[in-house]
Amino acid sequence: MPRSADPAALSPEHLEVWASVATLLERLPAALDAQLQRDSGLTHFEHGLLFALDSAPERTLRMSTLAGYASSTLSRLSRAISRLEKKEWVRRHTDPTDGRVTLATLTEAGHSEVVRSTPAHHALVERLVFESLTDQQVRQLGTISRRIAEAIDPSAPVWSPEATLPAAP
Repeated sequence: MPRSADPAALSPEHLEVWASVATLLERLPAALDAQLQRDSGLTHFEHGLLFALDSAPERTLRMSTLAGYASSTLSRLSRAISRLEKKEWVRRHTDPTDGRVTLATLTEAGHSEVVRSTPAHHALVERLVFESLTDQQVRQLGTISRRIAEAIDPSAPVWSPEATLPAAP
């Protein structure tokens, strides 16, 4: 495949693929946010936090661990957790075994919200992401997405349903 004389330029094929990826990166989060806001008053980021907590042992994670799963700064995470605390879906508290650590725990009301909001969210993901793909393309998408995520940050965890989130100490 011929390359441009400018080593920083993308090849025409790569530029075309990148344009598709960039469009996806703009449109998919907006569509997910719109559905969750309309149906649950949540952003996609907030739903992801609730889902991660719901999947964790005792529905509790260190704030720093939750920030890592969410690819978020502690500041952004803290603002989101404050919004979820106001709805009484999350409780923030000091780790009784290490007073320097703050834990986030999903409340029963928060668990109920995850149970309520997840089916419509998953239905939208199914429709937007998976319905137009073959089974082989779905597997390829998973492989490609993991490779890109690992290239961005090899140390960051990539969540999977089989993975067990670490328990809060």
